[in-house]
Amino acid sequence: MTKQPEYILEENLVTQLLGLGYKKVTIKDETELIANLKTQLELHNHTTLSPAEFKQVLNHLAKGNIFEKAKTLRDKVAYTKDNSDTGYLELVNQVHWCQNQYQVTHQITMEGMYKNRYDVTILVNGLPLVQIELKRRGLELKEAFNQTGRYEGHSYHTGSGLFGYVQLFVISNGVNTKYYANAPLNQRSFKQTFFWANPDNSLITQLQDFANVFLEPCQLSKMITKYIVLNESAKMLMALRPYQYYAVEAIVDRVKTTTKAGYIWHTTGSGKTLTSFKAAQILTNLDEVHKVVFVVDRKDLDYQTIKEFNSFSDGSVDGTTNTGALVKQFSNDTKLIVTTIQKLNTAVLKEKHATLMGKLKDKRIVFIFDECHRSQFGDTHKRIKEYFTNAQMFGFTGTPIFADNAAKNDHGKRTTKDLFEDCLHKYVITDAIKDQNVLKFSIEYIRTFKGKEGIDDIDIEDIDRAEVMEAPQRLNAVADYIIANHARKTHNRAFTAMFCVQDVSMLTQYYDLLKAKKQEGKHDLKIATIFSYEANPDLEDADGFIEEENLKFLGEPEPQYGKVHPREKLETYIADYNGMFGSNYTTNEFYLYYNDIAKRVKQKQIDILLVVNMFLTGFDSKTLNTIYVDKNLKYHGLIQAYSRTNRILNEVKSQGNVVCFRNLKEATDKAIELFANKDAVEVIVLKPYENYIADFEKAVEKLLEIAPTVNSVNDLPSEAEILEFVTAFRELMRLKNVLGTFTEFRFDDLPITEQDFEDYKGKYLDIRDVVKNDKEKVSILNDIDFELELIHRDEINVVYILNLLVKLKETTSKADREKQQKTIADIMAGDTRLRSKKELIEKFILQNLPYIEDSTTLTDQFETYWNLEKLRAIEHLATDENLNFDKLQVLVGKYLFTQKQPLREDIIEVMNQRPGLKDRATITQRILDKIVDFVETFVEGM
Repeated sequence: MTKQPEYILEENLVTQLLGLGYKKVTIKDETELIANLKTQLELHNHTTLSPAEFKQVLNHLAKGNIFEKAKTLRDKVAYTKDNSDTGYLELVNQVHWCQNQYQVTHQITMEGMYKNRYDVTILVNGLPLVQIELKRRGLELKEAFNQTGRYEGHSYHTGSGLFGYVQLFVISNGVNTKYYANAPLNQRSFKQTFFWANPDNSLITQLQDFANVFLEPCQLSKMITKYIVLNESAKMLMALRPYQYYAVEAIVDRVKTTTKAGYIWHTTGSGKTLTSFKAAQILTNLDEVHKVVFVVDRKDLDYQTIKEFNSFSDGSVDGTTNTGALVKQFSNDTKLIVTTIQKLNTAVLKEKHATLMGKLKDKRIVFIFDECHRSQFGDTHKRIKEYFTNAQMFGFTGTPIFADNAAKNDHGKRTTKDLFEDCLHKYVITDAIKDQNVLKFSIEYIRTFKGKEGIDDIDIEDIDRAEVMEAPQRLNAVADYIIANHARKTHNRAFTAMFCVQDVSMLTQYYDLLKAKKQEGKHDLKIATIFSYEANPDLEDADGFIEEENLKFLGEPEPQYGKVHPREKLETYIADYNGMFGSNYTTNEFYLYYNDIAKRVKQKQIDILLVVNMFLTGFDSKTLNTIYVDKNLKYHGLIQAYSRTNRILNEVKSQGNVVCFRNLKEATDKAIELFANKDAVEVIVLKPYENYIADFEKAVEKLLEIAPTVNSVNDLPSEAEILEFVTAFRELMRLKNVLGTFTEFRFDDLPITEQDFEDYKGKYLDIRDVVKNDKEKVSILNDIDFELELIHRDEINVVYILNLLVKLKETTSKADREKQQKTIADIMAGDTRLRSKKELIEKFILQNLPYIEDSTTLTDQFETYWNLEKLRAIEHLATDENLNFDKLQVLVGKYLFTQKQPLREDIIEVMNQRPGLKDRATITQRILDKIVDFVETFVEGM
């Protein structure tokens, strides 16, 4: 037998779990699940519940969504006893996490919209807290992930909704095994599934090995009670990854057993802030620790960070600039404090705080410094360490300071080890790329000048001759390159970019140049900028490190003969920003302006952010995928800057793009060698263009073996062959997605014509439509991820189609008209968001277009037609499902505004007649599907 069937995997896993200490229980359906829950809660709480008492408990457990149930799990359930006293039930022991009741069952059947049978369920005190879905060896792991998504939609919330208490999912095909936290369907992503690992970051992928380590009862309880974070701002659960877990464990152990310092080296983009805050949170529960102080840089403490930190520990963050509030936290019973290094420095420095702060000098205070490669190498670190004589200090960094990359200050060259002693855990960039926690870089070096004063081209390194580097011809060439290639690099502006330059002088020249080109109609990019306007604004770090820009600035610009002060320039640029976004900032509200820019970059409202040093360290935006570099960088500064681009988001974001207008190749290789190893370049940097062409050629060969012609897809004899075709063409799409970002990409380089590619894509989408519409059929295609985000192109929408319709209307030749009509049909068939509109647009072409005499009125007439069809569609939805029409319109409007699908309770409120409990899940899911289809058809892509 070459492939291990799922039932054998299942039986073997259950047997293994019994050996780990679980008790087997047979549970066929929800009735037996509820009966077992009563028994286990009574056992765990050493009590007996009457039917009336347990009914109260069950009603309480049925309330809420996934996030609210996670909070319920961690609280005690109050109920009224038969004798009128108040009783309390503990659902899970979080303090002594090994002291819970552990059971395993499999093949529980739940019936909601459809009947589903779950693979393996782990029960803790009777509640299903871990759900394990298995696929036979040889199948994609993503299919198991998609299956849990189907169950979520079909049956998890049936009846009392006890499967809403699942905290962790485990998915496996035997050879690969991953875990992830439970979340609503619209917040789930396969990118957020993780392998477990050993402390040295070697992966544990085999199901048997994973179960021995991760599913051991005590370890599993520890993960659930200690290492799942309830994120209040996003209302979702977050499971820590293995390297985060080991880092926190190392810090906690260090505090329990020693008074030594230590640091964590986790690469940029690996979630250091979450790790460090979780460590701080756990340390607050240690009796020997008086306070835990989490220290960040002022510029990192933006609105979102404040909201997030306060969500973990209410009131721990004071976002004001008032140091008095911090001193008050030090002197009261606040156990966890989050503050900035600037305020902490003021608290220990100013005489007026001496009375209150002096009482803490010998207390056991643990300081945790976020991004400790930055502000810790001046007087502040020394001052804090000398002031708190019994303090214990820990640092987190993605790019430690070693002797090779240490910059001099008044204290000489100091490394991270000098300040924080031992490295407690290490997770470097090669580990993160291997685990698919960050992306590789695609680095291109663009030649920007030829032969001037002995400087031949970009192969000369560290060019700092201002007359060459700031020559108008060169800056103009760089600006033109960015304008010409920005859409390619950012997938038609689906992502944003940053442009870092050498100094403020160069920045102002680039900004003015790009602004002039926009006024000339050469581009419509939204460009914003921010920079320091301190005294000596031209002072730069000659070594190419990123210097920290202070957020304190001069009150008034100093008069300079014949030269505009940087503050005046920035005022002009902020005025442009205000004009774009309707804001009213000036340099007097610099910090508010800083935060607003950060927010808009993350929300893709800014196409290019032009900077000198700001935002090059510590700024995380998953929607940023490209950095243009006209700046000397090296070592940690280089890695930090490049790493703005490599956050994981979706299938389309396949790499971080780095476009260098200087030759930083040697500096890049040295930085990679310092922070990974000398052989790591191939792991960290994307292969050359020619390699991907070769990969594409092989993928085409495989596709043609399965389907030699487009029409042969129709004749594939079985679902197995159809699955092979889907998998083969999906690989083509993935490769084309990467190839499309290379400057030199041309379709002529590929061994397949663009028309054939589009035709195969049409067949691919036809298969997807069949699978989507036939939900009741059990098929091996049900859980295949078609990765539709790789197909949609932002420049193709209804407006684009309308422009083609205008051309079609104005075409007199019958042959040309038929050709254009086919082009329109092909475009609609090949774009995921237009396929849902295809029938309506074709109806307009057939019934309306022939009678439009003036093509200039076509857009208005189409809008009238579309609004009428939209009204008819929502009226039909209300009539067919017996919904209140006015409430339905409000519900859809709220969905469009919040971008969050309506909850079951919201849909029930729109119904003219509430359904019975038995049918509620089925009916509400059917209505939700129709609402989503309505929005997809009439709103998205317009």
